Parts: sequence; structure tokens; C-alpha cells
Amino acid sequence: MIRYDLTDGVATVTLDRPDAMNSLTAELKTALLDALRRAAEDPAVRAVLLTGSGRAFCAGQDLREHAGNLEAGRGLAGTVREHYNPIVELITTMPKPVVAAVNGVAAGAGASLAFACDLRVAAEKAKFAMAFSGIGLVPDSGASWTLQRLVGPGRAAELLLLGEPLEAGRALELGVVTRVVPAEDVLKTAHELAVRLAQGPTKAYAATKRSLAYAATHALPEALELEAVLQDECVATDDHLNATRAFLDKQKPVFEGR
Repeated sequence: MIRYDLTDGVATVTLDRPDAMNSLTAELKTALLDALRRAAEDPAVRAVLLTGSGRAFCAGQDLREHAGNLEAGRGLAGTVREHYNPIVELITTMPKPVVAAVNGVAAGAGASLAFACDLRVAAEKAKFAMAFSGIGLVPDSGASWTLQRLVGPGRAAELLLLGEPLEAGRALELGVVTRVVPAEDVLKTAHELAVRLAQGPTKAYAATKRSLAYAATHALPEALELEAVLQDECVATDDHLNATRAFLDKQKPVFEGR
């Protein structure tokens, strides 16, 4: 259900239920959380690539499993707090950049997973569908937090309330995705981007993620203070010292993530 590969400092985590459009069962969500924790904790991993197999990135919650829970009177069976929330928190807070290779449809929680990543590369025919309202549910998996930071509150309200599919080209115009490429190039392009990040200043990237998340919910003076704290931490890294020396010597810096 999950394929995990570590190459060139990039951990590629692949949702692997292609016949079900990588829809999320409790088993798959548990495996995904385990894989992301593995990547976050492994010092050999300096960037993460999240993608899906087959024609979809992720169709969201497996509705057959969900319907069974409803019929049995279990409702959501605790999956929002047990699975979705920890997955999204881990993606957004892990001290490594996370790239999504959106190879096809990303719907419901599947779209939310993509929004939680730091960068998104989408196939030309990929679509994002905020399908929650269509089945009488509120957006979860962080969509209310991530989407408005990508497109603004007004546009986020439109996308979440109407639930109309967002084509890749329009997603690029709105800033939802970083790049749009032909379907056959999406994984290659996303992997190249992840490798580029894996070869960069890992600690500075982690500080940048932290700074962005903090600044989004705090006043300017508080954001400035955290920038100062994080800059003090980064200036003490080997990567900064070596990169400064390389700049003065007119050489290309080599970052080791230290």
C-alpha cells in the first residue's frame, strides 16, 4: 500500500492503491504516517517526495470503508484525529522540505495532503477537487488552514464551498501548484526538484518552514523576533560557514545539511 524509496537524499513515498485511485483506508493512512515519520527521523533523508501510483494522486477517503463505519454507527471512527491530523502536522512541521508530485486527481483529503506539502508539481491533466461539501462534510486534513494561505481567504471559500474541480492550469495561475508539466514528466520533474532541495541547506530550509508557519498567525514584531532567533541558529551551522567561504572564493557551495 505504501512504497518507500531513498535515493539521492530524497525519500519517495508512494501511495500504492492504483485500482482504488489511492483512496485512503485506515490501513493506508497508518502506513503513510509511519513512512513519513521514517523519513522525518532519518538523517540520510534531506527532502521528501509524496506521490501516488496509477492515474490518481489520491482520491481522498475510501468511501466504501467510510460507508461501512456509518452503517455500523461508528461515524468517522476517529480517523480525523487519529490519522489525518497527525499526517498533516508531520508534513507541515518536519524539518525537511516536502514536494508533492500530483500525477492525477487529488480529491478531498487527497487534495488536502497536496496542499500541506511545501511545493507541488502537477501533471497537465491533474485536478484538485474539494469534494467535502458534496457529501455534506466540512473540509479537513488542514485544508481550511493551507488553502487560504495559498490562494487567499476569498478564493479558498469559493473552492471549498462550491467544490468545483480546479484544473492544473488554473491551479498554477492561483499559486496552488509550483509547476505544471506533461503527465509523463511529473515524477521526474518533482524528483529533480526534491534532489535540488536535498542538496541544499537543510537546517535553513527547516527554519524557513518554521518561520513561514509562525508568521502566518503572529504580528510583525513577533515574526521579526523569531527570524532573529532562527538566523542566530543558522549562522552557527557548518553550511553557512562553508557557503560564505565558497562565495568569497567564487566557488559553488556544497551543503551537507549540518
